[in-house]
Amino acid sequence: MQELANSLPGFQRKYLRGLAHPMKPAVMVGSAGLSEAVHAAVDAALNDHELIVVKLHQPTEKKAMARDLAVRGNAELCGLVGHTVILYRAHPVKPKIELPARASS
Repeated sequence: MQELANSLPGFQRKYLRGLAHPMKPAVMVGSAGLSEAVHAAVDAALNDHELIVVKLHQPTEKKAMARDLAVRGNAELCGLVGHTVILYRAHPVKPKIELPARASS
């Protein structure tokens, strides 16, 4: 499986995890696992919200599933906490979330 080429720096992923903390899952993956319908739902949710939480139901390989969701959704994997995946993809036209930048010294 291919890794994401343009991964965010750690401080930006941490910022996004903080934003995602109070969020409810936008997509839930059932016991059937990842299907085309799940990938379509993730894509639609990323278009609508940029930052989403995906809940996995008893995953056998949660790290592989999280990477697959990120790669197929062309998104950044910001975190995997328990069975919860945090994904981010900036809106192509009107980004809603402004990522922090490091202050230059």
